Amino acid sequence: MDADSSITEGTSTSSETDGASANLAARRATTRQRMGGTARIQRLRELGRRTVRDRIDDFLDDGSFREIGTFAHSNNPDDVADTPGDGKVGGHGLVDGRPVTVAGDDITVKRGSSSEVGSHKLHRLFDQAIRSGNPIVYFGETGGGRIPDMLGSRGFSRIPNVGYLSARLRRVPMATVIVGESFGASSFMASSSDFVVQVRGSCLSITSPLVIEVATGETVTMEELGGVDVQTKVIGQADLAAETESEAFTAVRRFLSYLPSNCWTPISRSENASEPGATRGVGEIVPAARRQAYDMRRLVGRLADRDSIFEFQPEFARNLLTILARWDGWPVGIVANQPMQQAGTLTPDACVKASQFICLCDSFGLPLIFLHDTPGVMVGKQVEHDRVLDRAMMMQTAVVLASVPKLSIVVRKSFGLAHHLMCGVGMGADLLCAWPGAEISFMDPDVGANVIYRRDLMALPPAERAGRLSELSAELSRDTEPFGAAGTMQVDEIIDPEETRGVVAATLSQMSSRLLKVRSERPLATWPPSL
Repeated sequence: MDADSSITEGTSTSSETDGASANLAARRATTRQRMGGTARIQRLRELGRRTVRDRIDDFLDDGSFREIGTFAHSNNPDDVADTPGDGKVGGHGLVDGRPVTVAGDDITVKRGSSSEVGSHKLHRLFDQAIRSGNPIVYFGETGGGRIPDMLGSRGFSRIPNVGYLSARLRRVPMATVIVGESFGASSFMASSSDFVVQVRGSCLSITSPLVIEVATGETVTMEELGGVDVQTKVIGQADLAAETESEAFTAVRRFLSYLPSNCWTPISRSENASEPGATRGVGEIVPAARRQAYDMRRLVGRLADRDSIFEFQPEFARNLLTILARWDGWPVGIVANQPMQQAGTLTPDACVKASQFICLCDSFGLPLIFLHDTPGVMVGKQVEHDRVLDRAMMMQTAVVLASVPKLSIVVRKSFGLAHHLMCGVGMGADLLCAWPGAEISFMDPDVGANVIYRRDLMALPPAERAGRLSELSAELSRDTEPFGAAGTMQVDEIIDPEETRGVVAATLSQMSSRLLKVRSERPLATWPPSL
């Protein structure tokens, strides 16, 4: 072989490589632009809706998306040409400069239905996210399983199950945005997520109204089955409602800003967010009379860093607040009774709400701050039937097992089992304080007087009964002040309301080495979010 032939042969090889690269670029562009067909994309545009690729581009930092599985397609030979991506699109990118993994349902391909290859793609993306320590964000809008492919034992057994969702073990945060009709896999995504935002007009349900009608004869609308108001107010499956997709994306970005990227990374303190919500007047928000209502959000807003409040499930179990915030720059989780709703009692739904939130905070190292103002656990036949005992013990387990710092403040009243569920005496609080006017007891003195002296009170004429009840209640109230508990070191300290922010901030600073330490064992990371 002479030199000239060598040069010619090398040029030919280079040309072939260039041709292959050009072919790759063309096929990639065609696959990504055509998706399930230009007519389907155009139809979405006419309806004012967006494709999953539009959503991914809008959510991520500009130009940061790196797709995985572009050339995947159905394993059914008859569908190869018509199923680019096999109904799922995903990959990796950046949000505010931070690596994340994103995926979503492509409704231009068989309504985003789940099938063998698309399911393998999601499993692979989850595996890559966990290996990399990146948060996962999913955009849910699927018609459910691809029934023709799944029918029969052979087809059904070839579809990967969603066990990988549970295997995440909260090692990385996960958020789901429900953007359309979401049944099957995308509803599983939502149920397994740490944070769910549902866009108004969408539906979140394990199955569709059509399947329900065929299976049971029941006729139900999308909105009745799993609309935004049902999911955020009644069921609590969705943490937040959004009027637009843009609003939902902003909420997810904000959610991620409070958490580390994974359970192996310590939380990050912001030096720019340490200005308090207010410097004075904290104690003026809380009335002295134990039964007078007030909005606990106002108190939290004054204690936490300015403009740092991010509330979870604001429309569900409204008698309890669960809030992500920053306190002297530290990201924290706040669990607080809400006297404006059901007097701040703990109901079954409130206990579930608290348990889910505590699991989230403990899994990613956020300290927990409890603000007590509760007359106790709700009683009655209905709450018993709603499994209040199970729910209360679930919350107790979450509080006891939480490994993060736990700081507990009795603001006004804290009675009975609810006192313990709010990380009271004997529940492992790293700091337990009370305001000087607070009350701690087995039950509300008014209720106690009625129970203890009921026979004597009923014997009195009605005109005298109220006065005597008030006297007996006042006698019992003298034993509820927190100085008794502080005197036996069951409460660490009585603090002035105006000192609350500073005391908590100083304690967080004192525990900073623990806050920045990554724990190898997090019991609640493997615990189910609800029962």
